[in-house]
Amino acid sequence: MGSRGRQHLHCDSCYSRRCRTRVEASVSCALVPCGLLCGAVFHLCKEEEHLLLCPNVRVPCLNADHGCPLQMPRSCRAAHLQECPASVVCCSMDWLRWPVDETNPHGNVALQENVQKEHEGQQEALDLAMARVDQCELYQRLEMEPLYPELMEEQEEEEQREEEQREEEQREEVACGGVANDVAQENLERSKSEETVRTERRDDAQDAGRSEVREKGVDHQETDDKTLRPPEPQPDTSKTGQAPWQEGVMERLKEELTPQEYNMYVVHHGRMLMAFGQIQACTPREKDFVYGSLEPIPVQTLRSFKVPDSYHYRRRVHLYDTAARAPREPRGVDTSDLGSSEDLWFSEEDTSTLLGYAEREVMGHKISESKAADGLYVDVGTQTHRFHSAPLSRRTTLAQVMEVKPQRLLLQLQTESVTGRHSRATCVFSFLCGHTFHRREFATHFRNVHGEIQTCLSGWFEQRCPLSYLGCTYSRRRFQPASHRASVYYDQELRSFNLRPTLGAPSGAGGGADSLSSLPYEVLCHVASFLDSLSLSQLALVSRLLRQVCSSLLQDRGMVTLHWEKDTSSHGGAKRWRSRPVWRFSHLFSSVDSWRTSDVPPMSAHLKVCPFYQTSEEQQQSRRVPLPGMSEKLRSSQKGATLVDLLTRNRQHQ
Repeated sequence: MGSRGRQHLHCDSCYSRRCRTRVEASVSCALVPCGLLCGAVFHLCKEEEHLLLCPNVRVPCLNADHGCPLQMPRSCRAAHLQECPASVVCCSMDWLRWPVDETNPHGNVALQENVQKEHEGQQEALDLAMARVDQCELYQRLEMEPLYPELMEEQEEEEQREEEQREEEQREEVACGGVANDVAQENLERSKSEETVRTERRDDAQDAGRSEVREKGVDHQETDDKTLRPPEPQPDTSKTGQAPWQEGVMERLKEELTPQEYNMYVVHHGRMLMAFGQIQACTPREKDFVYGSLEPIPVQTLRSFKVPDSYHYRRRVHLYDTAARAPREPRGVDTSDLGSSEDLWFSEEDTSTLLGYAEREVMGHKISESKAADGLYVDVGTQTHRFHSAPLSRRTTLAQVMEVKPQRLLLQLQTESVTGRHSRATCVFSFLCGHTFHRREFATHFRNVHGEIQTCLSGWFEQRCPLSYLGCTYSRRRFQPASHRASVYYDQELRSFNLRPTLGAPSGAGGGADSLSSLPYEVLCHVASFLDSLSLSQLALVSRLLRQVCSSLLQDRGMVTLHWEKDTSSHGGAKRWRSRPVWRFSHLFSSVDSWRTSDVPPMSAHLKVCPFYQTSEEQQQSRRVPLPGMSEKLRSSQKGATLVDLLTRNRQHQ
């Protein structure tokens, strides 16, 4: 192969496939075809450059840095991107879900309470299952410190608890044995020594503070002594300075400055020197103005603002007119005067936290935040909370507080679309789909899940009883896939919708719970090729054999992403982030091209037996009620008169 520096003069500008130039040293070389049979013909010295452009050279995928391990001819890289396992897309669909407003009379408060009483064996509604998952995610992101800084633990107690936890982890590492024993022991000793140094520094700081206080006391005492002593005479500096008004300044400057600097000083300060008698002036020296000792003038603040008499602000007028105020007297009261028990003083952590974050998101400020009412006064409000779980650590979330308490559904079943006011970056009540899909699968996922199921969930895809506002929890799913015998359900562990096949009664022939493992490996691979990505991810959890079967389909049906994690090496240096490729299947179920109405009873059949559907007492009355147009005479004389009799009698009178 010839390099770029060894090319010939003729070959640099020759691109003809039929070049017949004679081969000469340093002028031209022979024509050769491409060894990979791409059809190109070139001079021999250009063979190395041709490999950079040859379409038949095997090169890595364009997504090699993102985890794709495949190599292919250069001409196939563009077509491979459509099937590349590293070509993934993260779904950015988001929505809002607000807390339940208990003060709203038209809210579904009764439904929220009755939903919690449903037994676990019953199949949950789609909106209910999705709301529970969103609430668990919300609890994990809500921190307690921004709302309740007064309920946090002291900084020293928290640091001591973290130090004890760190030492306990290091003791466990030492007890486990292995190579890291010496390193863990060294880290444990180092942490103890650091704690000892911090304690000594704290003690030194306290001693220094005490000594400083003592010194300040001594200085204060010396100051008091000085105030009792007579003032000492100040030294006369009128003949040692360099100011223009001081005596002998010309002689001192002439010795210290150069002739040029001295002349400049005389020019700039000549008038001042004449004024102070250093240069003979027209006025006698006794009448010249001479500066005395300069002293700082104390700054005096004059508060001359007075509220004008014409300023009357409705309810604020009594704040300015002290004479119009009612007489007051200070009195101390206690919470026992309210007559409430001590149990009522404590609040629920979940309700108070959701209300606090909702107030800050909707109204733009915290509850009882200080607010300037006018130019003189500021409204200061206080909101105190008492929790059974207090005091709390600095990084405590609402999910950690509610681990040992019964879970309640405090979020609405209906979702809202995200607007510019409540963006995902600022609003804590916004939720993100966040699932990763292959690029060829994303369109199907967005159409089936977000466009057809989630967006039309309330009232269309899933219909609740019209009396749900009274507390009825009945719901029916109106649609099911037209090409599948399956129903839609929501998997709370995977946080995604799925199709559950509707199968008939199982036959008697069977070999146990895992009867698939008895089939040949080739048959299992063939059967698994017909499954969707979500079914493959669940099938891989059944057994090791089925996991190997699903792993054989990863490069064709799966996707690869980079998983970033910290380096866990214990050499004592700074931890770095490293990435490793992870293969997985997406959460995409079988594509649904059309939907059909499900075979479930209509809502009218439920209303016949709905316990919340009660007729009024007026409709159940059997006696006849006269019309409002009847006179009192007819109503008293003919109690059983009908409308026909009344019309007939009126016609006879006419």
